[in-house]
Order: sequence, then structure tokens, then C-alpha cells
Amino acid sequence: MLKSFTRNYEDNSTEAGFQFTFYCDNCQDGYKSSFIESETYKKKKGLRGISAGAGLLGSFLGGRLSSLGYAAERGGSILSERFEEMSPEWQKEHEKAFEQSQNESQQHFHRCHSCHHYVCDVCYNDDEGLCDECAPRQEVYVAKARADAMRRNIEEAGETATVWKGKIESKTTTCPACGKPAGNGKFCNNCGASLELSTCASCGAKNAQGVRFCNNCGNPMNAKKSDSKCPGCGEDNPPGTKFCGGCGTKLD
Repeated sequence: MLKSFTRNYEDNSTEAGFQFTFYCDNCQDGYKSSFIESETYKKKKGLRGISAGAGLLGSFLGGRLSSLGYAAERGGSILSERFEEMSPEWQKEHEKAFEQSQNESQQHFHRCHSCHHYVCDVCYNDDEGLCDECAPRQEVYVAKARADAMRRNIEEAGETATVWKGKIESKTTTCPACGKPAGNGKFCNNCGASLELSTCASCGAKNAQGVRFCNNCGNPMNAKKSDSKCPGCGEDNPPGTKFCGGCGTKLD
């Protein structure tokens, strides 16, 4: 049974030769070892293109890849059913190639003394001797914290920002005279009727055009405007005023 320095790996071997991919426990980038041709297969098939299409040099691969059509093989049971029918000579080659591939790949990994994960060079903090999850690099952690703070500040500023300063007022969108869409102006786009709000003669409240009764006091909108001139001093007072603003005389 093959025993690896890390369980996080795949066996990409075929009858023609041997190759293994070892993965970083943190970022899952993988290092694929150099392809090793099988001497047993050479004797069986000769030298006719046995290594065609195989990767001859080891390389680091971004992210976890599928193993050339085979399912990932992790843990102690690396000798899967697809290798059971191989000859004893091939099995010995397989074990030797696995050890050789480990020696090649292990140079690209570091074992964290805190979480005991095997990580690649990128995920290893050399200054602390730990992986970057157990001991984040200061400059990276500070940059991330600043970016997070910036996002929070932008969101907070967006929530309190005033993005519209228009006037909120009632608008008659349908002309009370012709019943058609009137537009946003002071006069109907269709018939030219005024769209200004009507003033209640009783209380002075503003009402939409065509309203028959005031929405503030309930009096008819077409009621005659009451005389608001003070009989005592002649002062003009707003509609609905009960006492003169000039002399205090009670208004009928």
C-alpha cells in the first residue's frame, strides 16, 4: 500500500506510465509530478509512442483537476480496482514511481506546525513558519481589513446620502376638464385647461381640480367666498378666520 506525505493527492497513472498530482490543503492548487514511463509496458508494447500526450515535466496546476477521466484517489487506499489486474512487475514500478514523485513534489510543499496541513509556497508564511490561514501575512491582512472597512464606509454613506432634492407636491395627472392625460405643466397638454390646485373658499386648503368638497373642512368647493374684511378696521383676513388679525374684532 502506498503512503503519501499528504492525503490530498490523485493518482494519474495508467498502464503506460506513472504520474501523481499533489494538492495544497488551503488553496487546492496542485503540483503534477513528472511522467515516468513503465518499463513493463515498454516490453509489452514496444517503443511505439507510449508516452504520447503525457506530461513529461512536473508542473503546478491552478485548482483541482480531474485525473484524466479517473476518480480522485485519496487516503490510504491508493491502489484502486483499476490497478488490481496489473502485473506484479508493474505494481513494483508503481510503488517506486510514487516514492520518486513524492520526493519531487514535496519540495513544493510545507507542513504547517499548527494545523498540520500541507500547503504550497504561496500559502505558507515563511516568517512565522505556519500556513497563511493560521498566521496571515500582516500586509495582506491589513489590506483586506482596509478594503472591508472601505466597503462598510461606502455603504453607510450611501444609506445617509441625499440623492434627490425635488419638491414633493400633488400633481393632477388627468385633466378634470377633458379627462385625458394632462402632462406635468400648469395647463393640460390636450385642452389647455388649468391644472393648478383649487383653493377652498371656506378654509383656504388646496384641493385637486374637479374636487366637489374640500378634503380639509368638507365644505363645497363652489361655495361663495365669505367676506373676510374686518368691519371694524377694514383689514383683509384669510378665509375661515374667526377674529381679525388687525384689531381682534370677531368676524361672522
